[in-house]
Amino acid sequence: MKQPIVIIGVGEMGGVFARGFLRLGHPVYPVTRGQNLEQAATEIPEPEAVLVAVGEKDLPGILEQLPDAWKNKIILLQNELLPADFSHLPEVTVISVWFEKKPGMDYKVIIPSPCYGPRCPLLRDALGKLDIPVKILGDEDQLLFELVLKNLYILTTNIAGLKTGGSVGELWAEHQDIALEVAEDVIRLQEKLTGRRFDHEALIAAMLHAFEGDPEHKCMGRSAPARLERALEHARDHELELPSLMQLASEMH
Repeated sequence: MKQPIVIIGVGEMGGVFARGFLRLGHPVYPVTRGQNLEQAATEIPEPEAVLVAVGEKDLPGILEQLPDAWKNKIILLQNELLPADFSHLPEVTVISVWFEKKPGMDYKVIIPSPCYGPRCPLLRDALGKLDIPVKILGDEDQLLFELVLKNLYILTTNIAGLKTGGSVGELWAEHQDIALEVAEDVIRLQEKLTGRRFDHEALIAAMLHAFEGDPEHKCMGRSAPARLERALEHARDHELELPSLMQLASEMH
């Protein structure tokens, strides 16, 4: 029998990973909201991995409660992740998820999902059982670029979508000026949050490659207003002016 895998947060995304792990032959143990993590860790002290599949807003609370026995087994998959969020974890594995899973529909791959960390082979094999491609990265700099790229895609499409609606293909074809203004603000915010400079053109080109992977992908999900507010809150904390985001926020109220 292969070692068990713990999944904290069994929503749409956790369910996809669970299916892949089960097809590899790993028992999967879910930890649902309200369950005591320390108690769970006494019952499953030596899992193969612990996948944290809760939403972005719940992640900080979960990371604070992680039992010591699990801390070197963690896999993270959230949007809006940056290295500062997990730098305290030893041997963490991070996957930037580029497939969509919504209630009532099966998953849909946009582009291969980049992964970095010791449990990438496990993720590649598990998701490979579902024909979901995983791209294993070579170093932390590549991971940082991929995390910033995913943040750029999510924040640009969600925030611009508050004004334009529609799909990512329509956003670029019909509202390119708005998309670029928002994207530049988002990249500047990522630079401020990470203390690093990025090649803006390379990030925009990579974002457009993701647009081409699923042109019909809707720009704006339920989380869009919260993402805008979170971005502006980060900007205020760092005394950063983001004119296009501030303008969009004023138009929403």
